Amino acid sequence: MGFARTCSVALVGVEGVVVEVQADLEPGIAAFTLVGLPDKSLTESRDRVRAAVVNSGGDWPQKKLTVGLSPASVPKGGSGFDLAVACAVLGAAERIDPKALADIVMIGELGLDGRVRPVRGVLPAVLAAADAGYEQVVVPECTAGEAALVPGVSVLGVRSLRQLIAVLTDEPVPQEEADEPGRPDPLLAGLSMPGSGVGTGLGGSAHDGQGIDLSEVVGQLSARTAIEVAAAGGHHVMLSGPPGAGKTMLAERLPAILPPLTREEALEVTAIHSVAGMLPPGKSMIDTAPYCAPHHSATMQSLVGGGPGMARPGAVSLSHRGVLFLDEAPEFSGKALDALRQPLEAGHVVIARSAGVVRLPARFLMALAANPCPCGQYRALGGECDCPPATVRRYQARLSGPLLDRVDLRVEVDAVTRNELAGYGPRGESTKVVADRVRESRERAAARFADTPWRTNSEVPGHALRTRWPAAPGALDEAELDLERGFLTARGLDRVLRVAWTVADLAGRDRPFAQDVALALQLRTGISRGVPMTIGAGA
Repeated sequence: MGFARTCSVALVGVEGVVVEVQADLEPGIAAFTLVGLPDKSLTESRDRVRAAVVNSGGDWPQKKLTVGLSPASVPKGGSGFDLAVACAVLGAAERIDPKALADIVMIGELGLDGRVRPVRGVLPAVLAAADAGYEQVVVPECTAGEAALVPGVSVLGVRSLRQLIAVLTDEPVPQEEADEPGRPDPLLAGLSMPGSGVGTGLGGSAHDGQGIDLSEVVGQLSARTAIEVAAAGGHHVMLSGPPGAGKTMLAERLPAILPPLTREEALEVTAIHSVAGMLPPGKSMIDTAPYCAPHHSATMQSLVGGGPGMARPGAVSLSHRGVLFLDEAPEFSGKALDALRQPLEAGHVVIARSAGVVRLPARFLMALAANPCPCGQYRALGGECDCPPATVRRYQARLSGPLLDRVDLRVEVDAVTRNELAGYGPRGESTKVVADRVRESRERAAARFADTPWRTNSEVPGHALRTRWPAAPGALDEAELDLERGFLTARGLDRVLRVAWTVADLAGRDRPFAQDVALALQLRTGISRGVPMTIGAGA
């Protein structure tokens, strides 16, 4: 009787669970049994592993073979267990010393010829292994850079099962034939989810930040101010106006003015995109704010996450630490939009399915763009709107009150005038100038919240702002009056205070004054409060 064990990782959402892969050989009729709640793709590993071992020069044991995946209560799926199963079987057959396998975590799919193919979710899998105390990880060669992002873990990247056997048995490591130059590497196919390529709007930065600049947006002083405040404080923003006014242009330039991700944030974002199969080719870490712009026909599951079996990340998770842009927001289904209420407040999504409960991170900046009516010409200067009043009301009511109450900034975007298009007016600031101001504002907020779990003004509870960081005396009088009149809810008052702190940070003040709160109210309600729609000492 032979026995060997090694380890692999099962992914539950974007978190990993270390799984012990055990192989047991007993005398009897040759058979291969795989137990431990495997799914269809994992059950098929029996045939892949057998062919890979034989084609790698090994002998398949002609005995009763049982492979167990422990803990057996955790659902397991995917092809990433192939490498661990093959090595456990070879250890039980004494081709490899079982002691050499016990403390190694192995992740990778096996081709029938023994090549090790990459799988999605290598980074969260290695993070889980490191948290569990493992120090040695074996991954496919093309994902070694991704795995190496985790500190304190020794990563071995292999291209074939033959190479791994040689390393574990102290034999000369064979050299695998390199692919012809210029030919695509078929092994990289396992890293991408079908339908998530360039131009799908499901991940990455808008146009990858190439060739777009905030200075290209003419006019729209109020909207530009709202975009800057949104980026500085992480506030949600809604742009409403006629078609062609520049709403989409502004939203697409929003990620470029966000500060670069910290290493901790970059690891979070990279782990999510790795699980989803949306890592940019040749890039092991995402260090810029992601941008996700799903089509208005998106389902609730595609927005918040879900799908058959164990839930997968949706658009709110793919835009974690970045921007979720919903163009033509009223055209989204009401069910899908209202599903965003909880992640907007909590910063994460909890999805319960029969296969288990998954918690997915979802702290994003939401940007909405909407036309005022189905034809888009309602209240437009010189526009001829043919929509009946009841149709306009129904169209605008598609965005529910509870959802809009969570949107801090609501700005009317006016149609661009002829003089603005001709360039007679002053040009707007460039992306670099605004991004520098946003970065300085974030640094002020980070210094203020240094001993707290919060990072931006939008995350701080209203009670903490009122007690630990009070505004200037009398600064909130006008906002509190609006609360008494019913123009603001209690949540709305807290959000006005958060925006006021962001305005103060942008202006370099140590706390919000009355003019900062007035600008915050103006940005939220759209009602003029007698302050200019600019950021600075003269605001």
